[in-house]
Amino acid sequence: MGWIYVFLAAVVEVFWVIGLKYADSWLEWIGTIISIVFSFYLVIKACEHIPSGTVYAVFTGLGAASIVLLDFLIFDASFSIAKLVFISLIIIGVIGIKITTKEVVSHKSKEEV
Repeated sequence: MGWIYVFLAAVVEVFWVIGLKYADSWLEWIGTIISIVFSFYLVIKACEHIPSGTVYAVFTGLGAASIVLLDFLIFDASFSIAKLVFISLIIIGVIGIKITTKEVVSHKSKEEV
C-alpha cells in the first residue's frame, strides 16, 4: 500500500507544481494549496509503510521526471538528448530504489488496536 501512496503523491505533485507556475485566480491558488496538502498527506501515509528516505527519494524523482516530461510534451520546453538521458537516469534510480526496498510490516498488538 505504501508504494501506491508514493505514486499518488507524485501524481498530485505534478498538479501543484504546474499550479505554482500557472495559477492566476484565487480558485486556482486554492486548488494548488489543496494539492500541496494532499500530496504531503500521501507522503506521510507512505512513510508509515516505507522508510522515509526512500519515500522522499522516489516521490521527488517521480515528480521531477514527470514534470520535465510534461514540459517537453505540453508546455513546449526545449528538448535535448542530454535531458532525456538524465531523466532516464532518474527513472532508473527510482525503479532501483523500489526494487531494493522492502515495505515495513506493522505488527500491532491487541492493546494497540
